[in-house]
Amino acid sequence: VQLQACGGGLVQPGGSLRLSCAASGSIHSINVLGWYRQAPGTQRELVATISNGGISSNYADSVKGRFTISRDDAKNTVYLQMNNLKPDDTAVYYCNALTKSLMDYWGKGTQVTVSS
Repeated sequence: VQLQACGGGLVQPGGSLRLSCAASGSIHSINVLGWYRQAPGTQRELVATISNGGISSNYADSVKGRFTISRDDAKNTVYLQMNNLKPDDTAVYYCNALTKSLMDYWGKGTQVTVSS
């Protein structure tokens, strides 16, 4: 499974961004898709995950009510809509795919910077 993320950038506090991550390769094996982030000097942390078919989703407490994860299985793409961004959301965001056989795949990160 290969993952290609895009959509990061510089945004002012209160602004919005939408990240996209396109999957290719053994896409039939993908179960859960998710987004993680890592700020400088910190460990990578979960942002949101979404199950196969979009039946259920899970969010970090810090982003609940502001971020929305979605997936389009026809396009093999997962999205992260980020609203009301805060400086603490500044990080490199990584797309993740967990297969039915519990193998993890990671895309290259995309930088999100929230600053005035």
